[in-house]
Amino acid sequence: MTQQARAVICRELGKPVVVETVTVEPPRHGEVMIKLAACGVCHSDLSATNGTIPFPFPVVLGHEGAGEIVAIGEGVSGFALGDHVVSSFVSMCGKCRYCQTGRPQLCDQAAKAGYTLPDGTTRFKDAAGNPLNVFSGCGVMAEYATLHIDNVVKIDAAVPLDKAALIGCGVMTGVGAAVNTAKVEAGSATVVFGCGGVGLNAIQGCAIAGARIIVAVDTSDAKLEMARTFGATHTVNAKNEENIAKTLRKLTEGGADYAFECVGFGEVAAQAYGCLGKGGTAVVVGVAPPKDTTTIRTASLTFEEKTLTGSYFGSARPRQDFPRLIGLYRAGKLKLDELITKTYTIDEAPQAFADLAEGRNARGVILF
Repeated sequence: MTQQARAVICRELGKPVVVETVTVEPPRHGEVMIKLAACGVCHSDLSATNGTIPFPFPVVLGHEGAGEIVAIGEGVSGFALGDHVVSSFVSMCGKCRYCQTGRPQLCDQAAKAGYTLPDGTTRFKDAAGNPLNVFSGCGVMAEYATLHIDNVVKIDAAVPLDKAALIGCGVMTGVGAAVNTAKVEAGSATVVFGCGGVGLNAIQGCAIAGARIIVAVDTSDAKLEMARTFGATHTVNAKNEENIAKTLRKLTEGGADYAFECVGFGEVAAQAYGCLGKGGTAVVVGVAPPKDTTTIRTASLTFEEKTLTGSYFGSARPRQDFPRLIGLYRAGKLKLDELITKTYTIDEAPQAFADLAEGRNARGVILF
């Protein structure tokens, strides 16, 4: 059954998002239609509007959504009407060499379906009948969306959907960078650069892993104060430091074992690498502009056995990791409620994006 839905769309580079009534086509083979309850307003959505992440326009935004299945296409097993699900902006074909070796975040199918469903088409049309692209195969900043089942993860129905939505990107990306990518060891010294939605989750990922020292770095005192709520043991305002690496080496008692760049700038990635002790690992989590570069002392890779690596989607295995994160939340070990700074109606989406650009929220959430 075709649905009419309000959706948040970016039509032009650098222009404010707009809210339009669109047509959502029913699911085809291997697809489901979701009635969305909530969608997080993620920095990656903002990056699509300003060109940091190149997307063809017009594009329906949203990749951090949660809702209920209301229609099921042919060939779908393991899902039923009424199931509660979270979107995964990286699809998991289960067949490519990355999926087969336990790295579905690098799935070949996901790389090919950046703005369509895996078959190269989309289920959204605007009022004029023109097809609309979708953010990372999702487009869940809308009242309804049709997704391939490779982009959907079933969750426990007891978990509030506005909290569960956050797992679809920010929580998975930040916590996963610490526990999956870096594999932070208990008792270690860690530093997290950037205390936005992803950075706060990297901080709580370090805390869950048992890090002894967790230093939060930002230029906002308000965000640094919030970082303590999520487990930071020390905070540093980078605006007040002439030599940030020296300060961080002192706080981490000789250099960090792990450092996380959650901003998206090459210069900050270099700072993360620079604050490491011998044998330390710096993980770049933030999405930098396409032409951005990072410079490090090459010899330090050899003589100090340091590692500079990246983390995409928290090195997630969504169908294993999403339920695990929900289990941590239900056990009181993962903070989701505290992440939501403000909620918005869909008509308030332009304000939600403005607030995101100004850094006012840990996470804004649109409720449907």
